[in-house]
Amino acid sequence: MASLLEHPRPRPRRRRRPMAGTCPCPVAMPCDCSFRALLRARIRAVRAALPGGALPARARAALHPTDGRTGDGRATDGRPADGRPRSDALMRNGHVLAASSIVAAGLGGFFWLLATRYYAVETVGRSYAALSAAMFLSTLGSLNLGDALVRFVPAAGRHTRSLVLRCYVISIGFSAAVAVGFLLLIPLVAPDLLFLRGPVLAVAFVAATAGYSVFVLQDGALTGTRRTGWVLGENAVFAVTKTVLLAACAVLAVSSGIMLAWAAAMLISIGLANVVLFRRAVPDHQAAGPADAEPPQRVLRWAGADYLGNLFSFASYSVVPLMVLAQLGPEGSAYYSLAFVIAETLFVATFSMGHSLVVEGARDPQRLAEYARRMLRHTGLLLAGAVLVIVAGARLILGVFGPAYAEHGTTVLRLMALCALPVAVINVVIQMARVRRALPWMIGVRVASSAMVISLVAVLLPRYGLTGVGLAWLIAEYVLAAGLLLVLRGWLRAADRADTGRTTTGRTDLEPTSTKPTNTKPADTELTDTELTEGGEPA
Repeated sequence: MASLLEHPRPRPRRRRRPMAGTCPCPVAMPCDCSFRALLRARIRAVRAALPGGALPARARAALHPTDGRTGDGRATDGRPADGRPRSDALMRNGHVLAASSIVAAGLGGFFWLLATRYYAVETVGRSYAALSAAMFLSTLGSLNLGDALVRFVPAAGRHTRSLVLRCYVISIGFSAAVAVGFLLLIPLVAPDLLFLRGPVLAVAFVAATAGYSVFVLQDGALTGTRRTGWVLGENAVFAVTKTVLLAACAVLAVSSGIMLAWAAAMLISIGLANVVLFRRAVPDHQAAGPADAEPPQRVLRWAGADYLGNLFSFASYSVVPLMVLAQLGPEGSAYYSLAFVIAETLFVATFSMGHSLVVEGARDPQRLAEYARRMLRHTGLLLAGAVLVIVAGARLILGVFGPAYAEHGTTVLRLMALCALPVAVINVVIQMARVRRALPWMIGVRVASSAMVISLVAVLLPRYGLTGVGLAWLIAEYVLAAGLLLVLRGWLRAADRADTGRTTTGRTDLEPTSTKPTNTKPADTELTDTELTEGGEPA
């Protein structure tokens, strides 16, 4: 006993569990790693999902030890070639696109605020009308090809460069033609803009209209290649540069400084964005895509349907202010316009986030239902918080612009803000229809929304004034969203049934069913009506 006490038997060494910063186990949970290792692994995974949260190569290898790649650039575990889960890219890129739209709106308002300080009212009015005309004509002439790039670039593979360039050429040509037609018709449609028919200004106006179409298309191409950070960056560059140039033109007493600053900033932004697009984004995207990708089919057919739907949305945004002006005069129009601009920021941010759903759904159609659920849940939570802030602080927000705006616009602003919640549902349905190429739904949803809004405004405006306008928007959006929830539920169930069928047969999108050539279609080719609706939903 004494010897045992003096020379104790050596205790067997306990096998240490992994204490590295990431859990290296390639096996499913539960594993044998310590709680500390798992906790630190979870923290690293969260960091990797955040913007700018890139991990070192060693940590990425530990997080994803099997780093094989399939022929289409995806990892063997279903992740994209950049090593990040695509569901994380869905939210990350959606947030960046929403931020880009908010930044553009905020800095754009600041530009016009400075313009009113530096220039006379008449100059500001003419410049605003001319630039608005250029942007409107560019929207008409671009044929909605910017959204088409968001939809078709993700699966274009080696055809990405040619697709983008073709869209550029078509959009520039049509936008320039529309601008020339407008200049010829100025004496009839806009006599106050006759100064644009001078030789120099006429050429500048046509060039600005065509250039703005490229400005819009480059956002779509960058979004499709998942370079959303550059979308935010080039919009910020455009907003800051035109503000700086405006101040310089004011100091130099340049009479057309507003239009000159806007056009010069747009050219700088276009040059910067397209250098990034064609030197980095497009080559990387083509290299990561499948080598045997087929060229996108029927892009113009898809763009035409989406273009028609956008025209109906634009109609409701344009016709209602004219109805308010005719019924309530300039003052009523001012109160409504300010409330609509504030609420519209929520709408634009929501649809900007929806572009991320289109990109990820086009890249991986089998996970479209999963992405749609996440987008609906996430945007709903974000909008609920924003709506709560606007509803609670509507009077204070409008009070910044004057007591009259707070007195007459508070109710309509609150009602318009509440419309953002059903817009989340409408957004997901439209974006899913874009991915599935359900052309009737792409048009019909926006036709129904525009028709209901305009009809209800015509009925409620004469009786209830601005409150009636807010109620018209509220009723139309909630009724439409309630019906679309049933459609969305059917689409998601059909996708779930399809996933269940693939699981029970042991097939995945990474496992070929045979070594023999099959007659399967690429993800980006035109589908039949039955395949398009995934289980018999009406297309």
